[in-house]
Amino acid sequence: MTITFPALDEAEGKLNHVRKSLADVFAEAGETLDMDKVKSIEGDSAAKVEWIRAKNAEIDELAVKVEGLREVGKAAQKAREGEKGDRPAEPGDERGQRDAGTKSIGELFTASQAYKGRQGSSGPEAHLDVEVKTLFQTTAGWLPETTRTGRVVPFATRPIQVIDLIPGNTTGQAAVVYMEETTFTNAAAETAEGGTYQEAALALTEQTSPVRKIAVWLPVTDEQLEDEPQARGYINNRLPFMLRQRLDGQILTGNGTAPNLRGILNTVGIQTQAKGTDPTPDAVYKAMVKGRVVGRAMPDAVVFHPTNWQDVRLLRTADGIYIWGSPSEAGPARIWGLPVAESDAITLGTALVGDFGNFSELTTRRGVDVQVTNSHGTFFIEGKQAIRADMRVALVIYRPAAFITVTGL
Repeated sequence: MTITFPALDEAEGKLNHVRKSLADVFAEAGETLDMDKVKSIEGDSAAKVEWIRAKNAEIDELAVKVEGLREVGKAAQKAREGEKGDRPAEPGDERGQRDAGTKSIGELFTASQAYKGRQGSSGPEAHLDVEVKTLFQTTAGWLPETTRTGRVVPFATRPIQVIDLIPGNTTGQAAVVYMEETTFTNAAAETAEGGTYQEAALALTEQTSPVRKIAVWLPVTDEQLEDEPQARGYINNRLPFMLRQRLDGQILTGNGTAPNLRGILNTVGIQTQAKGTDPTPDAVYKAMVKGRVVGRAMPDAVVFHPTNWQDVRLLRTADGIYIWGSPSEAGPARIWGLPVAESDAITLGTALVGDFGNFSELTTRRGVDVQVTNSHGTFFIEGKQAIRADMRVALVIYRPAAFITVTGL
């Protein structure tokens, strides 16, 4: 639920006003961004571009202010409702687990009976529960000991780019079940004395988002595991990263057919805004307006494919002036005040505008669970260990209309 109070309403109103004024200028300039067509701003092209940059900076500043006020409002509401604040942590409570101090997977693994007691015909198993959204770096394997520099060059692979846009929660069930208001007929009307009241209608529909498992395993030799610091780093990094990378892509493009999650782009009810002949910023702004007017939401982020964001970053006026800042500047990673997440998991030519904070949720049934044994196949006589990792999560899109794809980029 979006939290509102006077200061937030005022800041959001000012932000939307500045966004509208900048959108009007882009509309005047047309698809070719010809500054000579812009009559609402005085001066030459350079002066008009400086005005646009100033408005962009003002939008970014106001957007950050609005984000901060929203967090303050949410914190105030939680304080009023006493949300989890008046009770001690219960078993399985994620808060209690964090307060107790989070150990890394490698530390848990090397301290476990599975690692210490792996001698014998069948090594024991260890179940290590770790939160899904912990940040991991990457590493690789080690050859027999030799003099090395200590530097490990990670394999070139897609980073985690979308997970942190989605709020997290936990569940003890096999699915997340919730009620959606699917009928809202507001018949409220002015009524004369003694007149008949108009009948309204409300209806709720039960919705379900199933928990899905993402899993991977890796064979490792006893020799690698005997070097404890390297084994710790190895387990810490690669397997959890593989799981989270797969989850990152499923959030966007999962097809929903078991055992896949249903990603946002394949969720029934999301909206679409075609770019057509509009400049990309105009199309994104129109998508934001659809999110507010049809979805009754406040978009808080945009996901671009890096190649499509490149086109935005390189936008120039008809006489060659860069809109998003000169090549000597980093340039803002925002558009219309919304933070931009670059992900090559999204379909090239498509961007996603959405209210991720209020109408999506990544619910964890079980975090990253690691098990190890030498009882797989002939691993015992080959001196190998089988290490497997998995997690169980559900992706919930509470209001599909709060998400809008921008196509044809």
